[in-house]
Amino acid sequence: MEKLNINQWALEDRPREKFMAHGAEALSKAELLAILIGSGTPKESAVSLMQRILNDCKDNLNTLGKMSLEELMSYHGIGEAKAITILAACELGKRRQMEDVQKRESITSAADIYTYLHSKMQDCDTEQAWIMLLNQNFKLIKSIRISSGGITETAVDVRQIIKYAVVNNATVLALSHNHPSNNPNPSRDDDNITQRVKKACELMRIHFLDHVIVTDGAYYSYQEHGRL
Repeated sequence: MEKLNINQWALEDRPREKFMAHGAEALSKAELLAILIGSGTPKESAVSLMQRILNDCKDNLNTLGKMSLEELMSYHGIGEAKAITILAACELGKRRQMEDVQKRESITSAADIYTYLHSKMQDCDTEQAWIMLLNQNFKLIKSIRISSGGITETAVDVRQIIKYAVVNNATVLALSHNHPSNNPNPSRDDDNITQRVKKACELMRIHFLDHVIVTDGAYYSYQEHGRL
């Protein structure tokens, strides 16, 4: 049987396309490394080549990182440039582990949400919606822009919001968006989205901290107005 190269694989099986569709977490070590080296040989795909090298390393990235350029270049399909790329990636991983974890910000109130997001949205001439994902100690895990251009029910995907929370192991979630008009009062769409997110969070046992509307100099908090 004639061997298929990566370009002939199903889209969902190609490393780059798989990364785009499902995120880095969905890829194996060999697939991630294959993205780095770009190509294999006429007889072996980049994924197969990296899987073979990993097998020789007992599937251990630390062992891979200790290989010399000459050892890597002994594999057919690995030249100097690819060997350097592999070892550079391993070195970056090592340095990341060595660096101190950045202190996470504490987000416990509407004022905290406003302070954190105001700088991101104060100059926007269109509406942007953001979520803030927090751990059980109300420490910020990640903030994500989920829409731009409006906060209607068609613009904000509540399922995607919950997916972000689950993937990032968040137990607390806050929603925020700006009003370029500088009027902080919520609209009917704002109310509808708030209730939909609240119900979804309740279903998934995620604490919905607040929905804060940001303007340049003021904010509206659903929590502070007793509407959550």
